[in-house]
Amino acid sequence: MIQSADIREWCDHDVVDPKGRKIGALEAVYVDTTTDEPAMATVRTGLPTRQRLVFVPLDEAIVGPDYLKVAYSKGQVRKAPSIDTDGVLPAEDEPAIFQHYGMAYRPGTKGERQLARR
Repeated sequence: MIQSADIREWCDHDVVDPKGRKIGALEAVYVDTTTDEPAMATVRTGLPTRQRLVFVPLDEAIVGPDYLKVAYSKGQVRKAPSIDTDGVLPAEDEPAIFQHYGMAYRPGTKGERQLARR
C-alpha cells in the first residue's frame, strides 16, 4: 500500500495506464475516511486551456521512477467523473466515481463522506 505522505510527493508527476500510456499529471490524493489510506487520486487532463481533474482509484497503483502507474486504462480514466481544476468534489457526486469503476460506495455510518482530500 502506498502511504499518503509518500504519494503526495508525486504531485505533478505523470500518471500512466497499465500499457504505459500517459493519462495526465497527478494533482491530489483522496484518502478513505474510514482507514485514512490513499483511495483515489485526481489527474489533470485536457488541453492547457481546458483542463479538468478526473478521478482514478489507487488500488494496485505502482510508483515508478517518475510516474504513477494505475490499474485502469487511459480511456476508462478519461471518461471518469471530473471536477474543474479549482473545483471541489460535492458529496453527492462521490457515489458516481465508485460506480464508474465498478466499486462499492461505503459512506460512514452517519452518512459521512468516504473520500477526503489530503
